[in-house]
Amino acid sequence: MRRTAAAFAALGLAVLGVSATATTAHAGPGCNDEWPGSRDGMVRAWQLNDCSGIYLGGTQSYDSDWGNSSGPFQGSDENRASSVMNSGHIGSYDTVAFYRLTNYGGGHACLKPGELYADKLSDNTFTSGYSVDNRISSHRWVNDCSRFLS
Repeated sequence: MRRTAAAFAALGLAVLGVSATATTAHAGPGCNDEWPGSRDGMVRAWQLNDCSGIYLGGTQSYDSDWGNSSGPFQGSDENRASSVMNSGHIGSYDTVAFYRLTNYGGGHACLKPGELYADKLSDNTFTSGYSVDNRISSHRWVNDCSRFLS
C-alpha cells in the first residue's frame, strides 16, 4: 500500500511539473520579443499584457480617435489596449501621450522613449484618475508630460 501511495505521489509531482512547463511554454511572446530592434518612429498597442494577444496596430503619426473608421487605429481598437510600446525616434516629440477620450481629452498618461514599453497598463492611471487599461481613445507625440506610464 505504501509503494502504491508513493507511486501516486511521484506521478502527481511529475504531472505538476509538466503542467508548469506547459503553462510557461504558452505564455505570450513578451514585449522584449516584440521590440523592433531599432527605433523606427512607431507607437504600438496590444490587446493583452506583455505585448501579447491581438496586435491593435502601430503608427508614426497621431490618432485623435481610435474608434472611428480612419487613421492608424480603428473601430474596436478604442478602449482595448493593455500594453503599449514607444519605439519613436529620439528628439523633439519623442514621448507618446495616451488619452482617455477622443480628440486628446479626458486626462493623459505618457510613455517616454527610454521606457520602451508599458507591459501592464492596469498598473497606471490617467491624470483624470481613470485606469489606463482598456481605456485609450487617442494618442499623439508630445515634448513634455506630467504623468508617465510605468
